[in-house]
Amino acid sequence: MKSYQLILAEHQILETERLVLRPVTLEDAADMYEYASDEETTTYVFDKHKTIEDTRENLATYFLSKPLGTYGIILKDQQKMIGTIDIRIDEANRKAELGYTLNRAFWGQGLTTEAGQKMLWLAFDKLCLNRVEAKHDERNPASGRVMAKLGMVKEAVLRNDAILKGEVTTTVICGITKEDYFNSQEQ
Repeated sequence: MKSYQLILAEHQILETERLVLRPVTLEDAADMYEYASDEETTTYVFDKHKTIEDTRENLATYFLSKPLGTYGIILKDQQKMIGTIDIRIDEANRKAELGYTLNRAFWGQGLTTEAGQKMLWLAFDKLCLNRVEAKHDERNPASGRVMAKLGMVKEAVLRNDAILKGEVTTTVICGITKEDYFNSQEQ
């Protein structure tokens, strides 16, 4: 069997009807800063970026240092990066965690779900993983709705699990198994 790294390297560019998922570059800094500097977009994810230099540093540290499995979400008709999505693989347990952020200006259009569906295809059809999970702050039910649309089910609630921006938060974990994924594809 091919390594997970080779499979991810072979699938660095993925397409959906409205999106291209591709590696992030420093040239995406302005598009990322547009949403990373917005408090509402970043409330449940990370500290907002105060300067474009913060964004460039984030791109270099997180996306460029380990590019496999991390994707910019590019709106095809505008060629604009409107968010990011990534899959973090736990090789020993043949599972992964999905994470995403989307520019608030594009919320409510099904774009995160569309990108997430492509990531599940990659996880189950190509990487042959057993499960994919995702986490969200319980104060962010919109993220939970995306997970539900992806076929994930709520599996755990971890009270007082994390501290985000100085506030104790509760984490909700949702997941989907390969069996559930393939059963949903047959319908």
